[in-house]
Amino acid sequence: MIASNPEPANDAGKYVSVDRLLGERVVLRQPVGGYRVAIDPVFLAASIPAGAGDSVLDAGCGTAAAALCLSARLPDVAVTGLELQSEMVQFAVENINANAMAVRVNVIQGDVANPPQGILSRQFDHVMANPPYMESHAGNPPPDPARATAMVEGEAGIDAWVSFAASALRPKGTLTLVHRSERLGHILSAMERRFGDIRVFPLWPGPGMDKPAKRLLVQARKGVKTPMSLLPGMILHQPDGSYTPKAEAVLRDAARVDMRAGS
Repeated sequence: MIASNPEPANDAGKYVSVDRLLGERVVLRQPVGGYRVAIDPVFLAASIPAGAGDSVLDAGCGTAAAALCLSARLPDVAVTGLELQSEMVQFAVENINANAMAVRVNVIQGDVANPPQGILSRQFDHVMANPPYMESHAGNPPPDPARATAMVEGEAGIDAWVSFAASALRPKGTLTLVHRSERLGHILSAMERRFGDIRVFPLWPGPGMDKPAKRLLVQARKGVKTPMSLLPGMILHQPDGSYTPKAEAVLRDAARVDMRAGS
């Protein structure tokens, strides 16, 4: 999924790698020792049900991996990233320019817990997010500060992320999260009374469904009352450890994960 080449240290003295996503459609520079992109932002971007002319907010965009993957699949969609860490904002801007997507992707520095006016004054058609997975009191945080911020909840927990998304979305707009399966209860509780038509899409490690899903895609629509659906999801790996054809299509061919149809 990611092809990587080393690169010398950047201005901040950190070594970076040059990685490629979606069958080399997207070039991504990211710190070697910090938070590293895996498959989560690729699947997140693949699941956004946006159409031409829609606006998408990528909350906590990091190095802009999900934003760039979405823009590569849907070039007629406008994507705005919101990112707390100035170092990640710098990487995101560099990646946007390197992929020649500055016309349709931009990034703003700011906090989900205290959004900037440039975000508060708008309403988006879709919000997507890959929030920190770990609760603030759970386990030992990673030693790298940037990685810890990306992986461990700070002031903004799940409820704050969902509340922020609700304020940023137009009526009936969609919120899509990728998260750990053990946090599903927190996510559903946060979405209560704000969202309906909640769709839960497990990412099964494979090769069958005999192992629990560690990751989930959760998608919901603001202000609707349609009941929740538990979808079949997708098996990621074959017996030999390689990706299944469906997973490969998402990761390398920029295929869509159609959560509205449940496929």
